[in-house]
This record gives sequence, structure tokens and C-alpha cells, in this order.
Amino acid sequence: MWQCPKCGREFKTTNQNHFCEKPKTIDEYIAGQSESVQPILNQIRDVLRKALPDAKECISWSMPTYRGRINIIHFAAHKNHVGLYPGDKAIEYFADRLSGYKTSKGAIQLPYDKPLPVDLITDIAKWCYDASR
Repeated sequence: MWQCPKCGREFKTTNQNHFCEKPKTIDEYIAGQSESVQPILNQIRDVLRKALPDAKECISWSMPTYRGRINIIHFAAHKNHVGLYPGDKAIEYFADRLSGYKTSKGAIQLPYDKPLPVDLITDIAKWCYDASR
């Protein structure tokens, strides 16, 4: 077992990536991830900023979140993928375009070893924004 020297939490993996304190900004969230994942997270952030220019960036549920009147979409880094969380209705609506990705109710797994589907992320974000209004 490895114990984080900052927060004292114990993990099975040495130097386990975690947040001793919850990030307060998306910049803090991304900076807390491994260097190999940061460019992918920044790319997703750029795509969402462009798709949702009126949305507010914040942290919700300890994840980068884009918010209008309500939460529109979230994303989060995981061991082998980025999770995109547009909600279950978006998963249903885009089911045909998501056939190449692992999905669950409200979540899409975007593997690190595949190109980022920028157009799909853009379309999902815009759809979620319209649905939240």
C-alpha cells in the first residue's frame, strides 16, 4: 500500500493519481492529471468552449463542467479513457454515432489511444445545450 504524503490516503498503486483537495477550477483539475493526459483534456476543453461559448466553466461532482441554467456536460480523466458525461438522453439521441464507443447510461468512454471525435463531441455539447434551455 502506498500512502499519499499530503493527505494520508492509502492506495494500492504507488503514486496513485488523486486529488488531496478537490480542484476548484478546470485548470487545477487538468494540472492534477498525468502529463500524458493533459493535452487530451485541454483539447476537450477547447472543443467544449467553442461549442458552448455562453456556458460557464466550473467544477461539479469533482469534474470539469459546463453550465448554463443547469449543468450541460461534464468530462473526467480515467486510467484508460476520458469520460464524457452528457446525460442519458444524449446517449440515446446519438446512439448510432456512438456505436464505436463504450457507453453506459449518461456516459461515453473516449479511449486515449483513439483520435478524439471532435465533431461528435461538438454536436453532443450543442445538443445538450439546446436540451437544457
